[in-house]
Amino acid sequence: MTKKQLQVLLIKQRERLNLSQQEVADLSDVSRQFYSMVEKGERKPSVPVAKKIADALEIEWTIFFEVTSNPKLLEGNAC
Repeated sequence: MTKKQLQVLLIKQRERLNLSQQEVADLSDVSRQFYSMVEKGERKPSVPVAKKIADALEIEWTIFFEVTSNPKLLEGNAC
């Protein structure tokens, strides 16, 4: 999953649940600014924070750590 795909997933899931960024942030015990940066792919949450955000959005927390910045680089390393 790319950063862009994660961004789209987070936004769509938040909107599906009719939550604002502030509401997700409150449920996750982080600032709205921090959550906004996570949603934009500018920051990666710690494991405990990823779990809280995932709970708020009803998604798997591991999704935050499955992001690749350039999948083509990974293809070249496959043996």
